[in-house]
Amino acid sequence: MKAGVIAVQGDVSEHAAAIRRAAAAHDVDCEVEAIRTSGVVGDCDVLLMPGGESTTISRLLADEGIDTEIQAHVAASKPILATCAGLIVAASDAKDDRVQTLDLLDVTVDRNAFGRQKDSFEAPLDITGLDEPFPAVFIRAPLIDAVDEDVDVIADWEDNPVAVRQGPIVATSFHPELTADTRLHQLAFFRDKQAVTPAEADQ
Repeated sequence: MKAGVIAVQGDVSEHAAAIRRAAAAHDVDCEVEAIRTSGVVGDCDVLLMPGGESTTISRLLADEGIDTEIQAHVAASKPILATCAGLIVAASDAKDDRVQTLDLLDVTVDRNAFGRQKDSFEAPLDITGLDEPFPAVFIRAPLIDAVDEDVDVIADWEDNPVAVRQGPIVATSFHPELTADTRLHQLAFFRDKQAVTPAEADQ
């Protein structure tokens, strides 16, 4: 499997390490490539869109011509995991004209709705498809405040959707790559397999 991590900004190395661990949990060889220019996305089986600063990410994707390649990836039903700012960029409406969204995910989001950096927190989330709560890390997290009928909410926090799925896309308000638990990456990319906890992976 070849995994591409959109690397114009954000938690690139953390996502690369997480997808490698997730693939290893299922005995899958995984090559990971950081994507900073066009011409690479088409060779990838799966994509990861990390957090960072959504206005900057969206501008750089457009400048480099990566935006249309990501759209083609999704149109081909290839999986993508979009986290935090990645969720904002993937959305149909970021409620901010500075963000050039990819219009991949039929949701509306509020940027930084969960607060500033000092308001970061971790919460155990019940996620559809996982047997045990997931330790979600929220850092300047966006709020999903509207979802289309084609979007499945797979986790919420205090009655707000924080993880959704639509077709080949899984998107989260939080940062799953900042924990040793790779079950969210497994859920996004190994849908026909049971997610393996870190303890089980070490056995």
